[in-house]
Amino acid sequence: MSLRAVVMPAPGEPLRIESFPRPEPGPGEVLLTTVASEVCGTDVHLWHGRLAGVPYPIIPGHVSVGRVAEANGVTHDAMGAPLAPGDLVTFLDVHGTCHACYHCTVARQPNRCPSRRVYGITFPASDGLMGGWSEGILLRAGVRILRLPEGVSEERFIGGGCGLFTGFATVERSGLAMGDVVLVQGAGPVGLAAAAFAHLRGAGQVLMIGAPDDRLRLAHRFGVDTTFDLFTTDVRHRKDRILALTGDRGVDVVLEASGNPAAVAEGLDVLRDGGSYVVAGHYTDAGTVPLNPHLQMNRKHVELRGQWGTDFHHLVGALRMLARHGDALPFEAVIGGRYPLERAEDALRDVEELRVTKAIIVP
Repeated sequence: MSLRAVVMPAPGEPLRIESFPRPEPGPGEVLLTTVASEVCGTDVHLWHGRLAGVPYPIIPGHVSVGRVAEANGVTHDAMGAPLAPGDLVTFLDVHGTCHACYHCTVARQPNRCPSRRVYGITFPASDGLMGGWSEGILLRAGVRILRLPEGVSEERFIGGGCGLFTGFATVERSGLAMGDVVLVQGAGPVGLAAAAFAHLRGAGQVLMIGAPDDRLRLAHRFGVDTTFDLFTTDVRHRKDRILALTGDRGVDVVLEASGNPAAVAEGLDVLRDGGSYVVAGHYTDAGTVPLNPHLQMNRKHVELRGQWGTDFHHLVGALRMLARHGDALPFEAVIGGRYPLERAEDALRDVEELRVTKAIIVP
């Protein structure tokens, strides 16, 4: 028996569908029947060749949801919940952290472990079904599996996808306090998740700069109070309005989720003295931007942090919030298109051109 999967041969090349032998799970391994896998900005970057060290050809799809088809000796998920065939699960896409290097043991930053590998990104297609754009996914021994909480549908979960966890991690890293005024830069899945988690954490006000207009309308469902359309307002206008909304102090927290270098300078300019800025949207190198370290950072006594990837506790926390506060996290509404394997390239182009906020592959 074979299972089909989408293969990305190399940057810029047409995607193709290939058949792979149905894997027999070894000890500690689990085979999933794929229900859905997201198409995110990272997949577009992969297609453009903007990530280093990718072992093309690959099977894309790093955040997925599936049903347990077969498990070899695995009876519980990573949090101890019973696991049985047919259960709806997801998993941490990062695998292979060494638990021995400086970053794992001393810095407690396993997302910087040099041994880490990522499903759908750093596993070659020759390794088999290690990406979600496929009819099945083989979870190797040690992959952290989580059963979806009761009441969390596959669409609500996959509509958030990696943006759900990244947004959670970004808010956590910011140190946001109850009552803080927060600015989110970017209205994609990461920005929407960051806004929602900022709102749920008790932000006094949530502002957002982004585009296009349909995403900004959606943002209000995620707890955003005031939006600024990137296409119809300029930097001066936005700064004046933000200062007016904050008693001329500026915002307490800025969460960057845009991937645009120009956003960093603008964010620092509207951040209050002593405020916190987290850069989470620059997963690839989008270029440089002029900054004034004295005026924009040192004199303002800002906290400037980066957020690279996510760890298992972000996945656990985000799922708990999704289960408890689902109505404030309506990520199923973010899904703009559902695509079979044969239309995976259409999905990539629709995400690239901002025709949809979130595309999902449904094998």
